[in-house]
Amino acid sequence: MRPGTDSVPAGLRSLPRQEGSPLGATRTTHDIRLLAPALATWLAAAATLGLPPELTYALAATAALTSVYLLTSRPGRRGRANSSGGPDGRRRGADAAGGRRVAAGAVLVCAAASACGVALRTSAVEDGPVHDLARAGRYATAEAVVTGDPQAKPGNGRRTVIVRARAEAVRLTKVRVPVLLIAGDPRWLRLVPSQRVRLRGRFVPPKGAGLLSAVVIVRGPPTVLGPPSAPQRAAEHMRGRLRAAVDRLPPDRRGVLPGMVVGDTSRLDPALAADFRTAGLTHLLVVSGANLAIVVGAVLGLCRLAGLGRRRAPPVAVLAVLAFVIVARPEPSVLRAAVMGVIGILALFTGRERQGLPALAAAVLLLVLIDPELARSYGFALSVLATAGLLVLAPSWRERLARRLPGPLADALAVSAAAEVAVAPVLVMLSGEVGVVSVFANLLAAPAVAPATLLGVLGAVTALVSVPLARLIVRPAGLAVGWIIWVARTAAALPYATVPWIGGGLGAATLLAAGAVAVLILRSGRLRLIAAAAMTGVLVAVVAMRAMAPGWPPPGWQMVACDVGQGDALVLAAGPGQAVVVDTGPDPAPVDQCLRRLGVKDVPLLVFTHPHADHINGTSGVRRHRAVHEVLTTPLTSGREARYTSGLRTRHAEPGQQWRVGDLTLSILAPPSTTRLLSPKDDGTTINNASIVLIARKPGFSALLAGDVETEAQRVLEATVPHVQVLKVPHHGSRSQDPRFLAAAHASIALISVGEHNDYGHPSHTTLALLRGLGTRIHRTDQEGDIAIVRTNTAVTAIPRH
Repeated sequence: MRPGTDSVPAGLRSLPRQEGSPLGATRTTHDIRLLAPALATWLAAAATLGLPPELTYALAATAALTSVYLLTSRPGRRGRANSSGGPDGRRRGADAAGGRRVAAGAVLVCAAASACGVALRTSAVEDGPVHDLARAGRYATAEAVVTGDPQAKPGNGRRTVIVRARAEAVRLTKVRVPVLLIAGDPRWLRLVPSQRVRLRGRFVPPKGAGLLSAVVIVRGPPTVLGPPSAPQRAAEHMRGRLRAAVDRLPPDRRGVLPGMVVGDTSRLDPALAADFRTAGLTHLLVVSGANLAIVVGAVLGLCRLAGLGRRRAPPVAVLAVLAFVIVARPEPSVLRAAVMGVIGILALFTGRERQGLPALAAAVLLLVLIDPELARSYGFALSVLATAGLLVLAPSWRERLARRLPGPLADALAVSAAAEVAVAPVLVMLSGEVGVVSVFANLLAAPAVAPATLLGVLGAVTALVSVPLARLIVRPAGLAVGWIIWVARTAAALPYATVPWIGGGLGAATLLAAGAVAVLILRSGRLRLIAAAAMTGVLVAVVAMRAMAPGWPPPGWQMVACDVGQGDALVLAAGPGQAVVVDTGPDPAPVDQCLRRLGVKDVPLLVFTHPHADHINGTSGVRRHRAVHEVLTTPLTSGREARYTSGLRTRHAEPGQQWRVGDLTLSILAPPSTTRLLSPKDDGTTINNASIVLIARKPGFSALLAGDVETEAQRVLEATVPHVQVLKVPHHGSRSQDPRFLAAAHASIALISVGEHNDYGHPSHTTLALLRGLGTRIHRTDQEGDIAIVRTNTAVTAIPRH
């Protein structure tokens, strides 16, 4: 499966066999009575989020009145007159008409309740002092209770901490509305849900449709007013003990295992997370129905061993579910899994174990009524669709596969394929690509999931008593996790692991259309033969093209601008398996993948042009399984990059310095060390102008790498800029360019490292026009992916990866 999905809901790890055949030949009839009310609840919440409360109330009232009419009135004479077949026929017709009216009335009741819930919450968040402060954009001191784990996000120049919270007081007035806190101080990351804090910041209106009263741009660290609640303290204590228990596992395993057990991904390497995402295994790193199914199954098994009967075991399992939710935090996927698990346990208690679809519909209905924002959550949609695929598609697919494959293999393949097919349209909307290897990656990883989860849970519980004993327990869990990591990395490294597709709603529609065509083809023997022949021809053509294509990287590459999104990461060839890396981008995964594709194993020199997040936050990706010998930083640095360079020798660049690595020479042009040092309070322009500017030269190749210097610094450097073949355009092609600086380089090729659809408007149309006026060929990473500079007989040329 793909990002954000639940792999298997509670009770569905093994698909139930149907009565009457060992292969489940009898087709299952699903109870769909709750399906329409659940969809009505979901759609009503999604449609009314963001609407004015008055309009939402009016829509809810209309639906409620219509439902009352349908539920209280009886079919008129016309309905009875149209019935034929005597008294029995008329009675059956009247019963059918009445049943349809009741069903429609129930659907409208659920839609009215959902819309009314949205209206009530919208009224609450759009009224009061918090919303008034946001509309005025004012600063204020407030008290808030943290409601979710703080999340670190890359920002412009520093890490940004995002905290979901509930405002409790502002300007001595008691309130109770949800807010989103955006902070820059890393001490916000230490907070635990349920802690009460005091803060000061600027209140601004939230963007988009949602149920937030305000976004608060926080100044400084939090003032903690009290400890977390007892359950949250216990949960954090267990998480901490589990982290201590896995400390002696290899780094990758100690990052993945807590994520599989309690959803704690604080130690997860972003590059490894990207591999899981490409392989379609991200669902293993979040708490989902699969985790809950494994835990509940183990608890019920222990209850059976302890002699607890059918009626006493489910309450114990419910308590286990509640404890699991507290430890894993009540995130949307956790809540969905918990509600589904409790409903499944109730089904077990009442003897209706196979009512999976009604249980899912009930879970959707309850969760959307409790939290209407889930109606527009892609993660929630993926979770529900994955579960629905397992309930509706997997059993029949398993039946067909079991005729040709062993039962366990048929079960595993049906589960993986059904979930992948169900979530594919939504994933295409989000990513614009179709996963090709995810089904097989899930199939290979599946045998290790249950051992890793159960041993991890056992280790977490044991760690509360004895960490040394827990370390012994998690060792075999680490082996299972190691297998899953190997599967993720191997699958992610395969060519065409994902296939580009149209994104957005059009992409989902075309994928559904392609699926419909595939179903029609599979139903016709002649069409199957034609399709098989066509696919064979395409496969042969792809293999032939790949064999004849020069591949990546192109032979003789001198420099590569890695596609790292909105940031910089440049690679200069320095010998077999060696390269100098200039900046690392905003995220570790893209730069790691770029270096992996280039075959770089050794980095003699790592250059940080300046300490902005989009240039230094990807450093762990460069250091991943590579030796980094030395780091070069701007002499004006405030030391912000130090957290990424522990254990590495660091030196400051000075104008006039030269560095030689093989046949590569680096000459430093700027900044002058006589300028004052940077401080955390400096604005973005000041930090940009402190960038290292350097010239890279090799036989037949030269490049000017200008960091993010803006107009002021460029003017100072105009007279010192030599003629080069390649110019790395400063500051992602922003408007802050000095025409004389760009012209002084006389470059034939201009590289712009920029993120697709970025919020900054980079590159500027003015800058692009200026470069074209200079006769420079422009190449952009947002349009071409990784871009390699290759030496030819007479000059250099740019070869894009895409």
